Amino acid sequence: MRLVFLGTSAAQPTPERGLTCICLEKEGEILMFDAGEGAQISYLKSGLGWNKKMKIFVTHLHGDHCIGILGLLQTMTLQNRTEPMEIYGPDGIEEFIAANIKVLNFGLSFTVMITTVREGTVVNEKTYTINSCEADHSVTSYSYLFQEKDKPGRFFPDKAKELGVPEGELWHKLQTGQDIQVGDKIVKSSDVLGEKRPGKRIGISGDTRPTKKLEEFFKDCDYLSFDSTFSHELQDKALETYHSTAKEAADLAKKANVSNLILTHFSARYNDESVLLEEAKTIHSSVIAAKDLLEIEIK
Repeated sequence: MRLVFLGTSAAQPTPERGLTCICLEKEGEILMFDAGEGAQISYLKSGLGWNKKMKIFVTHLHGDHCIGILGLLQTMTLQNRTEPMEIYGPDGIEEFIAANIKVLNFGLSFTVMITTVREGTVVNEKTYTINSCEADHSVTSYSYLFQEKDKPGRFFPDKAKELGVPEGELWHKLQTGQDIQVGDKIVKSSDVLGEKRPGKRIGISGDTRPTKKLEEFFKDCDYLSFDSTFSHELQDKALETYHSTAKEAADLAKKANVSNLILTHFSARYNDESVLLEEAKTIHSSVIAAKDLLEIEIK
């Protein structure tokens, strides 16, 4: 898995930063969180691919978080995409996309399925879930949590051989946690596997004030990307616009026992985000400031 930050600016782009867009690539699937204006340009630069299985999760219906979907859909059609796409977002997401496609009069080369988000489980796949939690912003907004399901432990071939399991399909079943029958005996996967490996937890805050509810929602995340629009000296501005400061993001991450905090969604007033990074580092021990096209390998 890897996280790819396609846009890291707040309400307006800068020469160095595009508008909000984050992708999580997992086993050939793209999970995109928000798509600000021009998202398809950064997506092209990233080399993530136009015809992969894909889901888009929209936090809220502000332009810097959703307008880029329109250009992305058009560009993917021009690239002859055939793979269906799923889009999730708050009330109004279906109307927003359908109305613009109608007015702009462009057809799609692939199927788009749109689902309105409520709090709770949004997606439940074989290897992961996506959950949502209401954020505290000026419009209805959701934060998202990617939870990878626990993986089977390390496979020990010597133990399988000792138990008389022939190499091939039966080994594969054991490796995926299935019990098998060999002759007249049952071989349990636990006989040949080490302890289960806990899945990764990755949080995406979207635009929000820090809240106790989000602190609990993001508990024990391995990685958390959080709204860091302002420095602490502009906390009044953060309160007024329902955003967070870098210090507040770090404080929430520390209380939530987050392993790695990623600051993003920087106000265009900051030519250098290092002031926000240093502010957060006084509170949390593992913090980085996102940049456009930053890639983070999820070990």
